[in-house]
Amino acid sequence: MFAIIKTGGKQYKVAPGDVISVEKLDVNEGSEVEFDCLMMSNDSDVKIGAPTLDVKVKGKVVEHGKGKKVIVFKYKPKKNIRKKNGHRQLYTKVEILSF
Repeated sequence: MFAIIKTGGKQYKVAPGDVISVEKLDVNEGSEVEFDCLMMSNDSDVKIGAPTLDVKVKGKVVEHGKGKKVIVFKYKPKKNIRKKNGHRQLYTKVEILSF
């Protein structure tokens, strides 16, 4: 049994009990969130939404955090122009409770 949800412009395949990292959500730790379900599959049947189903996927926010640092290096050849930046993407860990 699994579902496809959409959040933060991305789609995730989830099942009850999964812990996923999604784009930062503006909710407190420990609170519950609901996601729109694009597709749901049991052992025998598959339901596909157009664009979403009436089913809501419920999850609980476990923690907020920052990802690993990514180095962004820009330069222009033959011009002695170099710029080095670092970026750490914010994320939210969500535990999927039920469909």
